[in-house]
Amino acid sequence: MGDNARMHIETLGSGPDLVLIHGWALHGGVFAPLAERLAPRFRLHLVDLPGHGHSRDSEVPLQPAAVASEIASRVPPALWLGWSLGGLFALRAAASLPTVRGLVMVAATPRFVRAPDWPHAVEPAVFEQFARDLEQDYDGTLERFIALDTLGSEHGRAELKSLRTLLHARGRPQPEALHAGLQLLESTDLRRSLPSLAVSSLWLAGRRDRLVNPRGMAAAAGRAPGSRFVELPGAGHAPFLGHVDAVAAQLLAFADNTGP
Repeated sequence: MGDNARMHIETLGSGPDLVLIHGWALHGGVFAPLAERLAPRFRLHLVDLPGHGHSRDSEVPLQPAAVASEIASRVPPALWLGWSLGGLFALRAAASLPTVRGLVMVAATPRFVRAPDWPHAVEPAVFEQFARDLEQDYDGTLERFIALDTLGSEHGRAELKSLRTLLHARGRPQPEALHAGLQLLESTDLRRSLPSLAVSSLWLAGRRDRLVNPRGMAAAAGRAPGSRFVELPGAGHAPFLGHVDAVAAQLLAFADNTGP
């Protein structure tokens, strides 16, 4: 695989290794405020998922196993953090790869849609509608999605401004990748991997999140041994923007307790 076909991973900072994986339609640059705070304490590996950002032309399939394997082949043993869609890749890695030293799920869950035995989630129709809307109005659909990311947050207006600035800062995401990401959100179910997780995990929820119900995250954390669930008051779906200091503090405490 040539360099242009590989995933873009930006590395900065010094200290224990920490992988950060972004959510739908965005790129690793979304973590800039958090990275600024963490770089003095961690060596950060900021991933652009296939079809997104500087990985726009990557040939890696946007599938949890393929993405986890590609990242693991490029970074040292590390803590892995996934936000929203990114949590599916981080959780898959933690469940299957020995080089993952700890897992952080930020506004992320092993199953994003509701089921009879999983009530605290959104209806599948939410992602189905976004997929249909993409065909009709690409830019408007992305705008509506990032508005949902910030809805409810006490700092929602500032967060939305940040996401609007970031959205196309590394180019427009590939439509095929956006559809693949929505399909993952609609169909992936990694709940069965939770009881056998061999690493500690931190589950950071925004109390006002309108996409990922904190009760669903708490239920998921309850199935994972060595887990800790934290709900951030006032935060929405992107807590690392409006509540960056609280998120950084939780990450530092988790890393200290996890060890090398």
